[in-house]
Amino acid sequence: QVQLVESGGGLVQPGGSLTLSCAASGIMFSIYDMGWYRQAPGKQRDMVAVMTSAGTIYADSVKGRFSISRDNAKNMVYLQMNSLKPEDTAVYYCKAFRARFKYTSPYWGQGTQVTVSS
Repeated sequence: QVQLVESGGGLVQPGGSLTLSCAASGIMFSIYDMGWYRQAPGKQRDMVAVMTSAGTIYADSVKGRFSISRDNAKNMVYLQMNSLKPEDTAVYYCKAFRARFKYTSPYWGQGTQVTVSS
């Protein structure tokens, strides 16, 4: 019954902007920490941005360009992406987890494709 559904991906030119959305259901959204991860073909899934009670962390490669936010009333988390580069091309995944409970399993969405190309 738990679902995380990403949307907003697509094809964008270098230097462009895109906003990703993640809709959560089946969980007590407000008590979960949230994050965005990405995975390019043949590469490992890497953290992009994470928002927890301990603070917000961004990957060095996206600092100053990406911004994570959430709306607890709507059970939504967003990733605003600006100044996009070809190396940002990947499948982007939404993650719900409990940072203070390190040995519990997180929930993952199915991902949304972001392609940055001319």
